[in-house]
Amino acid sequence: MKICLIVEGCYPYVVGGVSAWVQMLIRQMPEHQFVIVSIGAEHTQRGQFRYELPPNVTELREYFLDEPLESSEAAAPARPLTAAQQQALLDLVRGTSPDWPRLFELFGGKNARTARDFLMSEEFLAIVQRLAEDTGRNTPFKDLFWTLRSMLLPALELLHCPVPEADVYHTVATGYAGLLGAKFSYFAQKPYIVTEHGIYTREREEEILKADWVPGYFKPTWIGYFRALSQAAYRQAGTIVSLFQGARELQIGLGAPEAKCRVIPNGIDIRRFAAVPPLDPEPHPLHLGAVLRIVPIKDVKTMIYSFYRVKARCPDATLDLIGPYDEDPAYYEECRDLIGRLGCRGIRFVGRAEVTDWLPRLDLVLLTSISEGQPFVLLEAMAAHRPVVATNVGACREIIEGADDGIGPAGRVVPVMSPEAIAEGILAISQNPAQLRALAENGYRRVVRFYQDKDFLAAYRALYREAVQNTNREVSRPWQASALN
Repeated sequence: MKICLIVEGCYPYVVGGVSAWVQMLIRQMPEHQFVIVSIGAEHTQRGQFRYELPPNVTELREYFLDEPLESSEAAAPARPLTAAQQQALLDLVRGTSPDWPRLFELFGGKNARTARDFLMSEEFLAIVQRLAEDTGRNTPFKDLFWTLRSMLLPALELLHCPVPEADVYHTVATGYAGLLGAKFSYFAQKPYIVTEHGIYTREREEEILKADWVPGYFKPTWIGYFRALSQAAYRQAGTIVSLFQGARELQIGLGAPEAKCRVIPNGIDIRRFAAVPPLDPEPHPLHLGAVLRIVPIKDVKTMIYSFYRVKARCPDATLDLIGPYDEDPAYYEECRDLIGRLGCRGIRFVGRAEVTDWLPRLDLVLLTSISEGQPFVLLEAMAAHRPVVATNVGACREIIEGADDGIGPAGRVVPVMSPEAIAEGILAISQNPAQLRALAENGYRRVVRFYQDKDFLAAYRALYREAVQNTNREVSRPWQASALN
């Protein structure tokens, strides 16, 4: 079977998280061939791979949002937009439910209109004027014009990408990757699967609400736009996968059809951690650790503040930050400066390392992210018989406390961006060695029962098999071509 895997902002340029999931999926399914379509933010990433591509990757296509994606060949003279096409574009910029098949055909079909031609046309100007009259009366027209142009350009250019040959199309997010996957599936008339590790629409909404570069009057426009992109993926997909029940409920609330939504948890190879020794029962200084990328979403600064508070009670405590720190050099320097200002000794930036070499040295594993899906780092810590303290994001509470599984907690769940609560959580469970060992055993039992890679891989093998078997049914193209006539 040939599977086209469409990824955004991760594989093969970024280590860990979704990228690790993609690498595991491909490597553990050598019976299938994979075509990777990777959407990156900046063209400087081209060829800068952080993973060795497995031999069953037959092709990698790289597209970047900061460079032209369309062919340099001369385009055919543009045909005037129909009223239905104009309405679809207006619905897109309004953030309502656009007629995506019309947009697929307009920008990705035979004699496709180029994005740049459209965005420099009087027809685009007319759409901006319509929006200004409807909802943008208090918005400077020039700002509205250039905002909409910059917003639409990457998505409309992506629709121009050629369709790779595959039996199944699978995206690991909605957003731009989800849009491209929906377009591929629509034209190839082949099944389409969406897996969301985090809920893309919610993550973009949080970013936009906090962003200084988006004026307040444009925030609803950007939020609605990303919601519309996700709707393209939700509508075209035959199956929509989330990692835990709470994420599935969010997807349904955002418009994903309930009958399409299912949960497949992440899984890990617990045999990798079989040689990790149990926690040392003898008295010794507290040794904390975190396996992470040094980037803002991991909120390393809050972890540093939390550790500073822990040091007040446990002066000999240490904290190892295990993972790459070159992805966001400016943030890394900010973290180092914060440590210096606090005068907080005992923190070490380890860099990229093999987690199985470091977990034996730790008493407790931390995660202070402001957004997560279902973190591998927690599952790996628990497989190594290490208790965890994590912020209440994504599936962290479900992983640590369980969903009425009768096992008991594997650590402590704490509020986001609260150094006081995080430090208190660390101290509350670390001062009693017997309690630490009990939490560690609970975590190990939960991973063995619910989060093994063999179960995760079996679920995806079945999902791919079912998708191909259903190809002849009218599930791979829910929008009828007749609707465009």
